[in-house]
Amino acid sequence: MGDSNLEIKDREGLYRLIISQLFYDGYQAIAVNLSNGVKAHPACPPSDKLLHVVRMGLHVMEDQSGLQNIKGDTVAPGTGIDLEFETDAPTISPDVSLYETCYVTAHKGPCRTGAFHQSGKLVATGSDDASIKILDVDRMLAKSALSPEVLAQETTQQIMENHPVIRTLYDHTDEVTSLAFHPTYSVLISGSRDYSVKFFEYSKSSVKKACKSIQEAAEVRTLSVHASGDFLLVGTQHPTLRLYDINTFQCFVASDPSQQHTGVITAVNWSPNANLYVSASKDGDLKVWDGVSNKCINTFRKAHEGHEVCSAVFSRNSKYILTSGKDSLVKLWELSTARCLIAYTGAGTTGKQEHRSQAVFNHTEDYVLFPDEKTTSLCCWDSRNADRQRLLSLGEFCAVCWGS
Repeated sequence: MGDSNLEIKDREGLYRLIISQLFYDGYQAIAVNLSNGVKAHPACPPSDKLLHVVRMGLHVMEDQSGLQNIKGDTVAPGTGIDLEFETDAPTISPDVSLYETCYVTAHKGPCRTGAFHQSGKLVATGSDDASIKILDVDRMLAKSALSPEVLAQETTQQIMENHPVIRTLYDHTDEVTSLAFHPTYSVLISGSRDYSVKFFEYSKSSVKKACKSIQEAAEVRTLSVHASGDFLLVGTQHPTLRLYDINTFQCFVASDPSQQHTGVITAVNWSPNANLYVSASKDGDLKVWDGVSNKCINTFRKAHEGHEVCSAVFSRNSKYILTSGKDSLVKLWELSTARCLIAYTGAGTTGKQEHRSQAVFNHTEDYVLFPDEKTTSLCCWDSRNADRQRLLSLGEFCAVCWGS
């Protein structure tokens, strides 16, 4: 009886692999029919795993040591999404609808951007009021754990020593649009509508002003720092993407002007392996660039049916790009096949969005998160099969545009 149940389970697993491979290879109609026929549940995500399993089996048949010779750019289990090798990877992150608010702080104006330090110990926020705040994550969590009675008994000295906001920076004259922590030094980099990029050395407690700055020719919309800390990508209201050497502040642009966007640049991001970077624009195109030659190697035209592309971020293994657009859709693009692999639909908003909203992975890449401007809640999908999860109410009274 046990062997019979095991065989049924193995066959169900086989059917799921076949369905996932069909989806991956573009045979959606056949995959849907087969899925309905075998009553596959939960839904099968697109995956190339079956092909890899067959290849490994053939190697074993030829040579028992064949498995040792199989090489690939893989990522250890539990470190992110990888549809080449996993179809039913266990979710190790808690349900997003159970996330709780730990700490709330406020600028005088709307918060427009934010960034976590690579260590996860600091977070910076930038505002429409031109100010920047740097907060200590441990202090925020400690504050949230204290009861109102204990907080009421804190002395003025204790309040100052334990306050989560460790720096407030004032050196911009207009809205702060983008932030990034330097990966090596205690430096925060900011971009603003005042046409400038500024560098703040926040290790000094008295710092208020920037130690260095770059004056741009247009409003700065987005920026991203190379993993080495030596290079900085800057996107502005001008369609030409800039690459700066942080040590010399020398500016580089692609040698072929035809490779540039034709509209305002809305997002730039380096890949985690630093070999590539991605840019998005109001022109509706998504571009992938070689990080060494500074040349565009692929363009996804009308990535969101011609609507403005609002955000673009790489997965942890640098194999995928997650984008959002003003068509209210979130898409996962596979770089090796240069195509949209998954579309995350049903965000609640219908038609063209009024505001730009950013889509991100959660910390384990088990989920895709996207703020819905109509309901001011956080939409969530299973990143691998696009199954819609429960909404997380954000308790906001206006549109939510940024997340990290």
